[in-house]
Amino acid sequence: MANVLRTPKGLLRALNWYPPYRFAGIRVLEIADDWSSARVRLRLSRLNRNYFGTQFGGSLYSMSDPFWALLTVNSLGREYVVWDKAAEIEFVSPGRGDVYTEFKLTEDRLEEIRAATADGSKALPWFESTVTAADGTLVARVRKQLYVRRKRDS
Repeated sequence: MANVLRTPKGLLRALNWYPPYRFAGIRVLEIADDWSSARVRLRLSRLNRNYFGTQFGGSLYSMSDPFWALLTVNSLGREYVVWDKAAEIEFVSPGRGDVYTEFKLTEDRLEEIRAATADGSKALPWFESTVTAADGTLVARVRKQLYVRRKRDS
């Protein structure tokens, strides 16, 4: 099973069957073969509507939660430790229907992290993504900070 989760297609399938995602209406639409990007959709349903009939804020955050760490650790490789360190979400407008988010991890960003951790130091990079409605309306801004360092030799 662990080897399946180390491929983009295997991880996509596993996340789409993951109960918290499945029942929240979250669907991973794509994870790039080179781990450089991912796309996610959150359907509005009676299971994730808030009191006002719009997308529940916890679901908006949930759809964004693991992806920067997953893309980063799989792009850098097994010689790195990657953890979520901090997160922020700014709700901009109500999600009145399905919403989407996309993550793009550039090679330049990976090189910055490799350079910052080359001497064994930790890096604490911030990543940003947006959640948008189908018509492009901005629903939320999400920021995630990762803890990244090279693994120490045992």
